[in-house]
Amino acid sequence: MLHIKIPTRREVIEKAKAEGKKIAAVYPIHYPRELFRAFNIQPIEVWGPPKTDTKKANAHLQSYICSVVQSGLAFYLEGGINVADIIVVPHSCDSLQGLGSIYKDFIKPKQELITIYLPREKNRENVEFLSKELKRIYKQLAEFTHFEPDREKLLEEIKKEEEIDVLVAKFYKSRENLPLSSREFYTILRAREYLPVELFKNILNYALLHSSSGKLKKTGIVISGLLPEPMEILDVIDEMDGFVALDDMACCMRRVYGEGSADDPFERMAERIVNSTPDPTKGSSVDERADFLKSLIDISGAKGVVFYNVKFCEPEYFYHPLLKDKLNESGIKSIVIETDINEPISQQTITRIKAFIEMLKEESRWA
Repeated sequence: MLHIKIPTRREVIEKAKAEGKKIAAVYPIHYPRELFRAFNIQPIEVWGPPKTDTKKANAHLQSYICSVVQSGLAFYLEGGINVADIIVVPHSCDSLQGLGSIYKDFIKPKQELITIYLPREKNRENVEFLSKELKRIYKQLAEFTHFEPDREKLLEEIKKEEEIDVLVAKFYKSRENLPLSSREFYTILRAREYLPVELFKNILNYALLHSSSGKLKKTGIVISGLLPEPMEILDVIDEMDGFVALDDMACCMRRVYGEGSADDPFERMAERIVNSTPDPTKGSSVDERADFLKSLIDISGAKGVVFYNVKFCEPEYFYHPLLKDKLNESGIKSIVIETDINEPISQQTITRIKAFIEMLKEESRWA
């Protein structure tokens, strides 16, 4: 196996602070990393974190709010975000929009609060809308930092992110040739959530240097959902001689954006987000999502799809019945697994995943 030393969030934050950077604690899902970096701000994403005691958040949130949002608020109330100078809440779903309102109207944090209103469908009007929204955020950041990066600086940071997206796509393409477990592979990918862009680029390049011509002789699956937490699911998949060939996860593949075409930096950033892959939080059609999942199966040679859903994540839930039917019509097997990022993976879940992979392996033997 290939072992790569990846700094922790704490180490990255301490180094960024020592270099005079400000820290932005960013909730899921879509936001322009490059815009914050242009202001010398290091984004540190808050996907929970997992295994957080959510009791303090229960006073502010209904019991049926997803555990990512529950944990994210509890983490703040415990002082976990005290190191941040800015809190960013994209309005990705009703739960996150509610979180933004709780911060703005009730908690009123000492940090600068930035909300991002995200459009849904892919069209020119939504690119224009998001472009204006990003200009609004630019002005808010300029007032907060007393600094205004110029057009060239913005384009420089945009191009860095576009280059990283190309490199991440190459990393995915090389999956079967990399001496990495599923957990190691996704630990590297998810380090983008907090690493400086140059360091993340170096880690990806180092990993790709160790790509070989030999392919994994395992059963590939596509995993779909918000994030692979608890990450023990990846160990279970490996234990069954399976591997995640590609994913449709909010923390990973859904944020591998294409290259923008506009000369205006705000429009270019907006293009990249609006024109990204089909996403439940962007109101993509069932057909779009089904076609995208089928394309992942075709590209990777995976044998089935695991919908790994965070409990109470309504945007994901709405699609599952129709998506399963669409995949089944194409002869693609799928399974829906429900998880809570604050609880250990259950034995029942482990058994179901193992049985699903064993079924895929058995079908492959008879194909």
